[in-house]
Amino acid sequence: MTSCDFLIIGAGIAGASAAFELSAQGRVILLERESRPGYHSTGRSAALYTETYGNAAIRSLTVGSRPFFDATVVSGFSEHPVLTPRGVLLVGREEQLASLDEAFAAGSRLTPTIRRLDADAALAMAPMLRPDQVAGAVWEPDAMDMDVHAIHQGYLRGARARGAEVVTDAELTGLTRRDGVWRAETRTGTETRTWTAPWVVNAAGAWADGVAALAGLRPMGLTPKRRTAITFDPTPIPAEANLKDWPMVCDVDESFYFKPEGGRLLGSPADATPVEPCDIQPEELDIALAVDRIERAALFKVRRITHRWAGLRTFAPDMTPVVGPDPEAEGFFWLAGQGGYGIQTAPGMARTAAGLLTSGAVPEDLAALGVNAVDLAPERLRAP
Repeated sequence: MTSCDFLIIGAGIAGASAAFELSAQGRVILLERESRPGYHSTGRSAALYTETYGNAAIRSLTVGSRPFFDATVVSGFSEHPVLTPRGVLLVGREEQLASLDEAFAAGSRLTPTIRRLDADAALAMAPMLRPDQVAGAVWEPDAMDMDVHAIHQGYLRGARARGAEVVTDAELTGLTRRDGVWRAETRTGTETRTWTAPWVVNAAGAWADGVAALAGLRPMGLTPKRRTAITFDPTPIPAEANLKDWPMVCDVDESFYFKPEGGRLLGSPADATPVEPCDIQPEELDIALAVDRIERAALFKVRRITHRWAGLRTFAPDMTPVVGPDPEAEGFFWLAGQGGYGIQTAPGMARTAAGLLTSGAVPEDLAALGVNAVDLAPERLRAP
């Protein structure tokens, strides 16, 4: 039997970042059912840092995460910057102009650098688009590509340096509370191990409701949703065009996006199909939708698909993460429902979780941006 102060279930970006922050406050053990951390959602993310994506709670957490990302080299978290310039262009047709206005109004509250563009300005920035498909746009110049692997590994490395233990191939089979501590049982092959802690942090992503069930708790109604992505060679590309400098282009109502990736383009139909938690694989229909939607919007064709995959993005019913202690079980803490925002909000989310766990409060700088414990609290989703 191994004891700690904080037992974290799940070593994706949520669990890894929480382990990093909490290991400065006490002994942390991070349990991962797979053979390597980040196998599911984190390892399949094509994350972009954008302060205009998601609802108000997400945007506040994202803006509050930027100082951490900007300081990763100086702090020794990473050997190179984890953010690199990209920019994102939200585009819309004539019937989507109201959506563009709403996106601009919401985004400009915390990000004053974004701009509302007319069709001519948008096409000057993205000449690869069909003119009849662009009536306007919202331009976010400070959106950045994210090095997801460096961020995730930086958190794991930093947590270990602070004394945290990361245990893989540890499938959770039981979770009970007795005499003020949680007792977790895990299985690796034929071996069973027991772990105890006063606090369990449920960072199990798509499996978070299942972890709650093992503890005898009611679910939060979390829904895993499939997101499909492809990388491809576009054609024709004008000889003078520099593909790597293209912005990320997104439909304002999120029906497709594409961006440069390793000398090719990465694209998606921005699908969000509810599925059961699993090792998700791409569906041929979604790949066909990606190709069709991108080709309808762009002047180029998808010549050759070089890679295809799918990941899970898990959402709470109100699209806001679930972060806080369970009102019905002492010592059980939720850190789930990050949706498609888990990488870009990781520093803010982890600091919020650590603050709530150790002092019962959101850090002051994040609270000043609008991060509110009540908005994130699990009880908002529990029926009386």
